[in-house]
Amino acid sequence: MSEDTKRRLKLWVRMLAVTRSAEAELRDYLRVTHDTTLPRFDVMAALWRRRDGCTMSELGRMLLVSNGNVTTVVDRLEKDGLVLRRPSESDRRTVYVALTPLGLTRFEGIAAGHEAEVARIFSGLSETDLDQITDILKRARKP
Repeated sequence: MSEDTKRRLKLWVRMLAVTRSAEAELRDYLRVTHDTTLPRFDVMAALWRRRDGCTMSELGRMLLVSNGNVTTVVDRLEKDGLVLRRPSESDRRTVYVALTPLGLTRFEGIAAGHEAEVARIFSGLSETDLDQITDILKRARKP
């Protein structure tokens, strides 16, 4: 294995460690502070961005998860009155889902805390650090 290859592998391991650590902190924060989970937050965030709602399949593609995973999370959110499903008028197999007014209000409260928690997690990075890391990650991403 070349030295460059070893360095890239170490970078990959470091990126995973940072991601997993930040995600664990966010999971704990959401569970303890808002009695919710990261998957529920992610579904609500996707629906917040699509205020008119979207199909369950679109939601799965947006979140890069299976339709089964989406269905499980949406079932719980619907039970809690945070999302509403409605069937398509043109295709019985298609179901749309959107945040309810309660879901919108609840999400916006959680999102504000989530944003503050992310800021806390990365508070040790300067503005220059953030700009440089962002630039590097943009360049590293394959089109």
